[in-house]
Amino acid sequence: MDRYVLKEWLVGFALTLGVIVGILILQNMYDTLPDLLDSEAGIRQILFYYSLALPTYLPAILPIAVLVSLLFTMGSLHRNNEIIAMRASGAGLFRISRSLWGAALLLSLLLFYLTASVVPQTVERARTFLDNLEFAAEETEREAREVGLLYNLGFDNRKDGRLWFMNRFSERAWLGLGVNVHTRDASGQELSRISAAEAYFDDTQGHWVFIDGRELLLDAETGDPLRTLPFKEKKFEDFDEDPSLMLALHKKPKELSLNELRRIIEAVPPEENPSVRAYLVQYFSLLAAPFSCLVIVGIAVPFAVSGVRTNPMIGVSKALGFFAIFYVLISLASILGERQIIPALLAAWIPNIVMLAMSFRLYAKAR
Repeated sequence: MDRYVLKEWLVGFALTLGVIVGILILQNMYDTLPDLLDSEAGIRQILFYYSLALPTYLPAILPIAVLVSLLFTMGSLHRNNEIIAMRASGAGLFRISRSLWGAALLLSLLLFYLTASVVPQTVERARTFLDNLEFAAEETEREAREVGLLYNLGFDNRKDGRLWFMNRFSERAWLGLGVNVHTRDASGQELSRISAAEAYFDDTQGHWVFIDGRELLLDAETGDPLRTLPFKEKKFEDFDEDPSLMLALHKKPKELSLNELRRIIEAVPPEENPSVRAYLVQYFSLLAAPFSCLVIVGIAVPFAVSGVRTNPMIGVSKALGFFAIFYVLISLASILGERQIIPALLAAWIPNIVMLAMSFRLYAKAR
């Protein structure tokens, strides 16, 4: 009995997933295909980019596909009076839907694996691939140092007491232009100031190299200048800040992969820099999102069954209303987490916990 329900749902799920993926690919092509063509990308490069982009859709579209296909399947069973027949034979609601719960759990675990391992790599590779194509096209007209410029790049490394500011940073040449670094002690008193025309990160040695600049040493007590040390090129082996981390902090949390979010949190603890709180909430939200598949089954099935005696669209409408509340709850919890009103971990999981608790109550009523 429950296997029959599962079989019907799997057919609808496969069809729904194919339609949603196709729509998203078309939307992505509308946004990125002109850029790819302007970058003179070939057919193989275009296909390679979209093959990288495809896995990034899955965490977002799989729960939606589960919802749509589940409502479609239950509506079909309702029209054929098959749910009535199952319940008349003595089958309880959990027995009818237990295969759906099992499938939702397996799907949640699959999504968790993809979110934790596969998707972060594809997100970063797809972004780098597209950027490199655009940079290569621009490089035919300008020098590498003038390609892929990010203006006013700053980074506050409170752990090591260094405040960075770059007038420009070339993502193509991986070079900072107009670089200033202020070193401070634990109390915030400035100890030295480095100004250089250029600076680059030596990733083989793991430190920064400054070119054509000067180092100003300051009195630790008064802050008065002591002496200035000009240099043509100088290595600062203690300066190990990764420029990719600096760039990630200038992106919105939703644009970053799980690995990038983890690196930010580890390098810049939220308790030291409140602005990192949003990245922490997003990190936990990505880990909690796959388990929304269980919420979908818990909400959709009881409403689909409750609408059997009347109009099936009533149950569908109620289910969609509850999912609208679910996503509002996600947004509200994220805001509370970012403002430190509730812990970031709780902000990520509380929507799932609340909706699962509601689904248990709905199951109890629909038995």
